[in-house]
Amino acid sequence: PELLARFDAALAVLRGAGAELVEVKKPPMEGMSAASYEVLQFEFKADVTAYLVSTRPEQVQSRTLADLIAFDEAHKDGEMPLFGQDIFAMAQAKGGLDDPAYRAAREKSLRLAGKEGIDAMLAADRLDLLVTVSYGPAWPSDTVWGDQYEGPSGSTSPAAIAGYPHLTVPMGLVRGLPVGLSFIGAAFSEQTLLNAGLAYEQAAGIRQKPDFRPTVDTGPELEGAAGGGQSPMASR
Repeated sequence: PELLARFDAALAVLRGAGAELVEVKKPPMEGMSAASYEVLQFEFKADVTAYLVSTRPEQVQSRTLADLIAFDEAHKDGEMPLFGQDIFAMAQAKGGLDDPAYRAAREKSLRLAGKEGIDAMLAADRLDLLVTVSYGPAWPSDTVWGDQYEGPSGSTSPAAIAGYPHLTVPMGLVRGLPVGLSFIGAAFSEQTLLNAGLAYEQAAGIRQKPDFRPTVDTGPELEGAAGGGQSPMASR
C-alpha cells in the first residue's frame, strides 16, 4: 500500500506538470520471459568463455564455463557455502549462438518485448512514453529460503529484453528504503525520457540522502495488489 501511495503521488506530480496520463492495457506477452531466459543461458556460456580467453589474468586457469563449473565443484566448501551452480550447469548444457533454438528464442523475446510489447502500447494511444513503478523496496537477504521479494515485477523487463531505453528516478521512500519511478520509451527515445525525468525530479523535489541502514523492519506484508497487478501508466 505504501508503494502504491508513492506511485499515486508521483502521477499527481506528472499531471501537475502538464502530462496527460492514459491507463495502458498490457498486451499479451506469454512466453517472453521464458524465451529471454533461454537467450541469457546461451549468451552467458558464449560470453563467459570469450571473456576468460581474452581478458583473464595469467593466474586464472579457467578458460571456459565448464572450467568454472569444475573449479567450483573442486572447491565447493569455499565457493558454494550457501548456494549451488544450477544456472551454470543449465547454461553449459546449451549449444552455441548458431543453434536454431537460440535464434528462435531471441527472435521471440525481442518481438514480444519490442514490436508487440512496448511499441504496441505506445502506438495504441499515440503515447510518448510509459510510466510505471521501477521496483519495490529492497528485501532482506534470506540464505535459507532465498530472496523473499514482494512488490511489482515484470513492468520493466520488456525494456531490458528489447534493448529500449529505460530511465528510473527517485520516487520517495517506503519503509525507509528508496523506490523509483520508471520512464520507458521506444528505441532511440533517450532524450524524451531524460527530459521527462528531469521535469519530474524538479517538480517533485523529493530526492533524499540514503542513511545506509544495516537492516530494516519489513512490517506487514504488502498486499497482493502491489505484486504486478497494476497497469503501467503512459504519458504524452
